[in-house]
Order: sequence, then structure tokens, then C-alpha cells
Amino acid sequence: MHDVIVVGGGGAALAAAIEARERGARVLLLEKNERLGGSTAWSIGSVTSTGTPHQRRRGIVDSPADHWADMPGFAGDLDARDNAELRRVLCDHIPETFQWLLDSGVRFMGPMPEPPHRQPRMHNVLPNSRSFIYHLERRARRVGVEIRCGVRVDALLRKGERVVGVEAQGPNGRLSFEARRGVVLAAGDFTNSPEFKRRFMGEQESRVEGVNPTATGDGQRLAESLGARIVNGDLALGPEIRFIAPATETFVRRLPPWRWLAGLMGWSLDHLPAALLRPLMMKFLTTALAPSMALFEAGAALVNRRGERFGDELDRAAWRLADQPDKQGYIVLDRALAQRFAVWPNFISTAPGIAYAYIDDYRRNRPDVFTEAPRVAALASRLGMSSEALAQAVAARSLGEGPYVALGPVRPVFVHSEGGLMVDTRHRVLDANDRPIEGLYAAGATGQGGLLLKGHGHHLAWAFVSGRRVGAEVTGQTEA
Repeated sequence: MHDVIVVGGGGAALAAAIEARERGARVLLLEKNERLGGSTAWSIGSVTSTGTPHQRRRGIVDSPADHWADMPGFAGDLDARDNAELRRVLCDHIPETFQWLLDSGVRFMGPMPEPPHRQPRMHNVLPNSRSFIYHLERRARRVGVEIRCGVRVDALLRKGERVVGVEAQGPNGRLSFEARRGVVLAAGDFTNSPEFKRRFMGEQESRVEGVNPTATGDGQRLAESLGARIVNGDLALGPEIRFIAPATETFVRRLPPWRWLAGLMGWSLDHLPAALLRPLMMKFLTTALAPSMALFEAGAALVNRRGERFGDELDRAAWRLADQPDKQGYIVLDRALAQRFAVWPNFISTAPGIAYAYIDDYRRNRPDVFTEAPRVAALASRLGMSSEALAQAVAARSLGEGPYVALGPVRPVFVHSEGGLMVDTRHRVLDANDRPIEGLYAAGATGQGGLLLKGHGHHLAWAFVSGRRVGAEVTGQTEA
């Protein structure tokens, strides 16, 4: 028997498992995939925090109170739906959690400005987001967390009103595990669950896939079976149009997350000329980010794989792209637009605080999503499209002379959803009457509790903060 069972294998789950184990609990972590990572490994890797060594080195005076006060600026009209108490938990505890990440071996660049933050608070992980998983998995194994991958939890066990374990499907059949102190659900969001998206967002949204293909709302589904409720299920980042990922991983994504390498990268970013750093940053920036809507505002055409326009590019194009063949499309520019998006301020894509990518960056770094031809018919031929359909699309958007450029394929995606289980400030899962379900806890996106995490770096910050706090909380439970 274990003291604590953690369901999930991303940043929140690892933080919970480590914290519980370091407080003396016997911890079992169960992950349905064959390796750890979750949505943390799919992320850009930003963590927004005050009181960091990076801020202090730059002489930035900042505070959790200011962070808390600034966050509603990202939520806008949705601020009334935010959980202000959980926002306070996040802002008060991310400084110590950021230091905990540093102590675990994770390294960052920054901080970067991102209005309406009054101070630069966004820190980007080095060399890539896998660094979180690499270092936290090592720490978890070092302190004695038992980790089992390829095990899908599909039921919670109860004795009376208390959750006392889980049932799961493993490689060799059914498994059952007991937990004396509690079960922590940290299995991510439901961006790739058609059922949840249909219920909370709509039929059309259910057709749009998530960036993380295994983010299927497992934790939310388990808790709902016991009467828990999901809040803010209709809110998400997306659908938005993104470039398809490279068939092979980029150089930056393949970099090993060694501490000395991250330190060298951090030093280089602070000391080397921008002209030397930019080619490296572009290999990161042109992976699978969103093309700027300014392309369509300037007149670019969005066509499907047959070369057909399928509606107004500025009217929910990502939603409608989900109904097109293979759910993919192309962005078509004429010579004038290609020249316009070759220099500031007209960029193709950006990672805030890092850099901007222009047309020539995609020509060099993503030849798989860059097609150029002198005439419309030649462009259609190279892409396997109908030349008549593409010519009609070009004419409808009043595009001028060639050469023409097609950027794509692009696809519609949800990046993350805000629909998490309702929890209290102790991260206990609440039922429909706001009463704690004994022995059941949730962290990260699974236990978002109505907290709005707009702006970069807040989702990962919540994952690590809530994970650590729930790991401490569950070990303080008295045994049933």
C-alpha cells in the first residue's frame, strides 16, 4: 500500500509526487503514456514569477501583491469569473516555487516584459521545455518516488465517502492500488476530448484537436464520477491556427537539458551579439507557432488543400478549418505581401519576449511549410491543388503579381483549456455542494478551480505551485 497516489506525468504531477515523498510519504505516480511529460513538455516553457534572482540581478523591485493586481488585466471582461483566492495562492507561492525549480536544476532566461505586467516577470526555460521533466523526474527518482508509465487510471476506489485508491489498466491487465492518505489528480486539461469540448464549448469546437494529443480530461472524468464539478469549461486558448510541427524535431528541441548547457545558453543570451544569436532563436521560433492575424488583415488568402477559400479569413477561420480536408490549409501571399512581411513591424510569428520571425526566416528554417512559385498555376501544381480554385481564391482576395508564397500546411488547434475541477485553497476537490470529497485532491489544469491563467507563464506557474502545495497538503491528512 502507498500513502499517496498521483495520477499524471507532467509538471504538476511530478511536483506533487516530489513534495509528498520529501515529506516522508510513500508515493506512487501513474502515467498513461509510455514516458513522462504531459502538456508541460509540449509548452514553450514560460514561467511568470516575481522575486526571482533574475529580477534582482536587473534591479527590478517587484512583489506578489503587484503580480496579483496585474493579472486581471489579462482577463479583461472575464475577470468576474476568476477565482481571486487561487490567484492569491499562485502569486504568493510562485517566488519560492521558482527557486525550487532552480534548486532542481532547471535554468531560465529573462525576465521578459509582457504588458499589462508592470514589471518584467516572464522567464523562459533553457534549453527547452523538456528540461522541466528531465530535472524533476531525476529528483523524483532520487528521493524514491515510484513511477510507473503505461498505466491508465480509469476508476477511483472509495471506502464509504473517502477515496482510498485507484483502478487502472496496465500493460498486462487490470491493476488496483490503495492510498492511505489520498489520491492526487494531475492529468492535465481536456483540449483533446471531443466529448468535453462538445459539452462545454460546442459541436464545432469538438472537431478541433489539441496541441497535446493525450490531453483527454482523464482527471476531470474520474472526479465527475464522484460528484465533482468542472468550472470555466467553456474557456480555452483557441481554436487558433498554427503551423504543423516539423516532421523531425528541430535542433533546439533536441538539445539535452543538461545544467551546464542551459547555463552556457543563459550566459550567451546575456553577452553575445544579437546577430549571432538570432539564427539559433529562429530555429526555435519557426516550429509550430501561430501565424499572425495581421497576415489576413493585410489581405492574405486562407485556402484548403484543394486551393479553395472557405470563408472570411477574419471570421472564425480556425473553427471552419476543422471542417476542411485533413483539417489543414495554406496561407497565400503575393509578392507585395511577402515583401511587407519581411521586416518589422510585419512579422509572420512571434514568441513574446524572445524574437520575431519574418518571411525569410520561414524560407530558411521551414522549407517544409514554405512553397514559392512565379505564377498561381505553378503554385497550385506544387501543392497538388486545383489551379482554377486557387486562382479564384487569389482573385477574391485581390492579390497582385507573383511570385506567390504559400505558408503551410497550417491546422486549427486548442493550446489549453481552462476547464478544471473546483477545488478549495487546500486543493481538495469539491462536490456540487462545495464540500470536499475526502481523500481526493487535484493540481495543475485538472485542479484549476476557476482560476484564469491568461498571459504567458501562468499555466506552468500554477502547475508547479499547485503541485507542490497539494503534495504537502495530502501528507498532512490523518489516516482513515
